[in-house]
Amino acid sequence: MSNDAYTPHEDRLLPADPATREIARTLYERMRDQPIISPHGHVDPYLLLDDEPFRDPTSLFITPDHYVTRLLHARGVGLAELGVGRGPLEEQDARAAWRLLAEHWHAYAGTPSRLWMEHEFHQVFGLETVLSPRTADAMYDEIAEKLSRPEFRPRALFDQFRIQVLATTDDPTDDLAAHEALAADDTFTGTVIPTFRPDKYLEPARPDFRELTEALGEAAGQDVDNYDGYTAAMRARRAYFKEHGAVSSDHSHLDPGTARLEEAEASRLYTEAREGRIDADAAAALRRHLLADQARMAADDGLVMTLHPAVHRNHHQGTFEKFGADVGADIPVGVEYTKALAPVLNDVGLEPAFRVVLFTIDETVFSREIAPLAGFYPSVYAGAPWWFIDAPDAILRYRRAVSETIGYSRTSGFIDDTRAFCSIPARHDMARRVDAHHLAGLVAEHRMRLEDAADIADASPATHPREVFRLDGGTAAEATPATSAKKEN
Repeated sequence: MSNDAYTPHEDRLLPADPATREIARTLYERMRDQPIISPHGHVDPYLLLDDEPFRDPTSLFITPDHYVTRLLHARGVGLAELGVGRGPLEEQDARAAWRLLAEHWHAYAGTPSRLWMEHEFHQVFGLETVLSPRTADAMYDEIAEKLSRPEFRPRALFDQFRIQVLATTDDPTDDLAAHEALAADDTFTGTVIPTFRPDKYLEPARPDFRELTEALGEAAGQDVDNYDGYTAAMRARRAYFKEHGAVSSDHSHLDPGTARLEEAEASRLYTEAREGRIDADAAAALRRHLLADQARMAADDGLVMTLHPAVHRNHHQGTFEKFGADVGADIPVGVEYTKALAPVLNDVGLEPAFRVVLFTIDETVFSREIAPLAGFYPSVYAGAPWWFIDAPDAILRYRRAVSETIGYSRTSGFIDDTRAFCSIPARHDMARRVDAHHLAGLVAEHRMRLEDAADIADASPATHPREVFRLDGGTAAEATPATSAKKEN
């Protein structure tokens, strides 16, 4: 066999022990062909609305995927060489970026990015070749040729991937025209729903806070000169999102603090923030109060609240100024949940309509804080490993860290959290294989009946996320708007 030939092993990520691996194979078979439920991600809805062919392999695999670009950047490759911040690349530049990936491909050995891309090369594009400087051009040409075919357009791949629900992440002022058009399009068989992401509108320290609140007020048709008007505008936009199919709101701040202020103090600080004269400590206090307000709104409207905190965004200022956000320069920091969430959980934690899913990149809190919180509060769920810990070993550590406290029903189901459309099935397949690995070990050690492991395998990929994110209705979500009617494959 040529060194250039490669097919991903069918038993990848399953246990090495033969007896345990056989159990894992049985469990994985129950999961592998289940539909994909993706309740949190960053795919542009216009990708599916317009259904235009993907431009080239580089714009599909490299430029939008900061998992890929950040390691190349760490090895000395300029982000501009990869198409970041440049708009559509000319063919010669796209091919040059692909050759750079091939030149550094060895550096991805053992990483989830390589696992995902090799899955995509083989399962999606039918390639059986190892990427290298020798094979780069031929692989580029074969992928490019296939991208010109109808069966490789976004909607066709959406169906091929068996995606039933895909949630996007959207600005509160977005008119959601793409979602509305997709919902009304009888030729599209999937469900694409928005997610309410108000982060920057909850950050009073931002120099553009006044402009942001004005934009929010304009979208809501609401005067936002004062705190009450701002709060009314937030409620109106959340309602608008829910009318267009949203089931959740997403929040990512430096910390998940939710300490409430007296209403008069919140109103005073809001005015100071609008006038650009709030200091850093007061801005942090107001931000935590505004996040607690979002929890109260969630307890009223039933949107599931997801928290993705503790990331130092845009760590390198020069990179941010030149290329913008989301290019791989975000770095995790430690996080604390128990004290941070005490105010909001004492406020609305036992309200039937309130639900919150806690994510982290700080693994130390899985067993110490997140699982114990989810093991007491009916409203709290443990979110899947995310971002830097969206990886096989980290997923195994997560399962082992939380399952002894909360089992499996108090977890969110897998979250792919991706902008790279073709990586969605690869990421979900990875999670299913790792779950089969984990469950098989418990069965082999006689800590779990095979029948119970099979039930968990049946529920984890699709049933759990549907239940957690109220995709089939449920408390405070009974009034499903017409535009979000499910259209399943």
